[in-house]
Amino acid sequence: MSVSTDHAVMPALDETSETSELTAPAEQAATEAPDTPKAPDITFADLGLPEQIVRKLAQNGVTTPFPIQAATIPDALAGRDILGRGRTGSGKTLSFGLPLLTTLAGGHTEKKRPRGLILTPTRELAMQVSDALQPYGDVLGLKLKVVCGGTSMGNQIYALERGVDILVATPGRLRDIIERGAASLDKVQIAVLDEADQMAD
Repeated sequence: MSVSTDHAVMPALDETSETSELTAPAEQAATEAPDTPKAPDITFADLGLPEQIVRKLAQNGVTTPFPIQAATIPDALAGRDILGRGRTGSGKTLSFGLPLLTTLAGGHTEKKRPRGLILTPTRELAMQVSDALQPYGDVLGLKLKVVCGGTSMGNQIYALERGVDILVATPGRLRDIIERGAASLDKVQIAVLDEADQMAD
C-alpha cells in the first residue's frame, strides 16, 4: 500500500508578487501545451450495423451513437441478452431496434408467425417504436406491424396473414390476436420488452 504525502506551501503575504511571477510561466505552459489527441468518435458502422442502416441513419442526420447505443448494439448483435435503462430521448429504441432489424434481415417469415416481437405497455408507445424503426426496416426489406387496441383488428389480422417480420404489440391486443388464431409466437427469434417496468405495474 502506498501513502501520498502531497502538500502545498502557501507564501506569506509579502511574497505574493514573487509567487505570481512564478505561476505565470506555468499557466502559459499549460495553455501552450499541444492538445492531447481526442479519441475518435465511434460510428454506427463501427458497431457492426449493415451499410444500408448506416446510410439511412446518416440521411436522417444521425451519425454518432448515443452512449446506450454504443454500449448495447455490439452485444445485441452478438446474440446476448440486454437490459438497458435510460431516460426518454436517450436512444433506447434504436439501441434495441437496430440489432433486431439487422438480425432478422434476409430471413423468411411465414404468415401469422412473426420472427421478432416488441412488447410495449401502451398503444402510443407501440406506434412511436414502429414509427422510429420503420424507415430502417424498409431499407432491409422487413415488414413491421403495430398490433394494439384502438385500431382495426381486421387490418392487423390481414397483415399477419400476409406475413409480418416484426410485431410491435401491446399485451392485451396480442393476447386477443393469439386467441383468435391469427398469430403464433412459435417462430419468434428475438423478443423485446420496452418499458417492462410499466407492464409489471
